[in-house]
Amino acid sequence: QVQLVESGGGLVQPGGSLRLSCTVSGSMLVINAMGWYRQALGKERELAAVHSSGGNTNYADSVKGRFTISRDNAKNTVYLQMNNLKPEDTAVYYCNADVTTGWGPYEAWGEGTQVTVSS
Repeated sequence: QVQLVESGGGLVQPGGSLRLSCTVSGSMLVINAMGWYRQALGKERELAAVHSSGGNTNYADSVKGRFTISRDNAKNTVYLQMNNLKPEDTAVYYCNADVTTGWGPYEAWGEGTQVTVSS
């Protein structure tokens, strides 16, 4: 079983910063891509940022230049540094990991952490 534990959400004023963390644990052979998705109230879940096992990163246009995804492979942890936050960044942020287990590929999700940007 693969588990993802997220932390770092909260309430922040516009222009502020937050850092999300997500640690992967469990029965897996390899962690491939890791990323962050977000879902605002009444909207579909969308990709915010992704970090491949090879070090490539990709961002949604709406967060480019403000968000930075990074990864510590020794800790099986992915981070999302969010700067210059805007009210439209308000959403539940979900960690995602594509892993290889002994029984094949598996896509794991965290439970989500709320980020609220408001004055």
